Amino acid sequence: MSKTRILIVDDSVVVRRLLDKALSVDPSLEVVGAVSNGRLALTKIQLGNIDLVTLDVEMPEMNGLETLIEIRKTHPRLPVIMFSQCTQRGAVVTLDALFHGASDYVTKPFAENKEAALQYIRNELIPKIKALCPQQSLPGLQVAPRPSLAKRLPPVQVRQKVKVIAIGASTGGPKALAALVPEFSSFLSVPIVIVQHMPPFFTQRLAESLASQSAIKVREAIHGDLLEAGNALLAPGGYHIVLERDGTRIQVKIHQGPEENYCRPSVDVLFRSVAKIYGAGTLAVILTGMGQDGLKGCEAIKAVGGQVLVQDKESSVIWGMPGFVAQAGFADKVLPLNQLATEITRRVKN
Repeated sequence: MSKTRILIVDDSVVVRRLLDKALSVDPSLEVVGAVSNGRLALTKIQLGNIDLVTLDVEMPEMNGLETLIEIRKTHPRLPVIMFSQCTQRGAVVTLDALFHGASDYVTKPFAENKEAALQYIRNELIPKIKALCPQQSLPGLQVAPRPSLAKRLPPVQVRQKVKVIAIGASTGGPKALAALVPEFSSFLSVPIVIVQHMPPFFTQRLAESLASQSAIKVREAIHGDLLEAGNALLAPGGYHIVLERDGTRIQVKIHQGPEENYCRPSVDVLFRSVAKIYGAGTLAVILTGMGQDGLKGCEAIKAVGGQVLVQDKESSVIWGMPGFVAQAGFADKVLPLNQLATEITRRVKN
């Protein structure tokens, strides 16, 4: 097994040393360089032998976004993980980087001591490196054998009209959502609820960005929101989002219950509540993402006769979440990202 060769780019010598020490504990990873700005990073990358770059957002001479844009001109597929502050400013720049082709991001630790900071980096960064560089670090996607859907659930004879769209995404999700959501017409006849794995600040900025590009209304959900046709509500970072019936209305509830699949918000939490409220009228969509959040939620949706679409492997940054759903037999259709909006609209109209 070859090691994953990593270039660290950060103007802080303390952060460079911290990242180097955090990553060095894993024998499958090798830090082959640590530089202080984007110009030095570009020189290193041109020399070759780099499998992944961790890239600071705020740097002198050439910041993270400027560096990323230059990297993508010559290395369109080189994995780049942004390393940013969990602040409003950090969220804005990081999302811009994700829209410009960054593979993923990790927020910098707010740890009380060095050991806590090291552990945070190992927990947050190493799994993402291995997911983005599976040829060096991990075997291919492994899905536990499951009985085929036809044997486990009775076939649905009559498909109900779609009443809600529920979307789940993680790694690569912001860019996927930016390609998908603006394709929906302002005349969309059903509401949309979205979970994107992100911390506070980031989801608010993502909702604002999607709203600026879309014909439909998009915003971060707040407790007590009502679902309305043609409106999309995005789960706020750090909170689960669920749906509850209030007479003839469907309301959003947000809470900070335990994480599921190491996530809050969790796709499974949302999808279970959507299945309970809308039953066979649910259309679920699983976009690119690491891990298997959404798998159990899709199982619940299929159990009540709902429909599930998933993004295909070729157009996904990481085919974890959609891959697990597809290989478990819960997907009605597996499609490239650029075909999903058309298929969703077709199913809503039918």
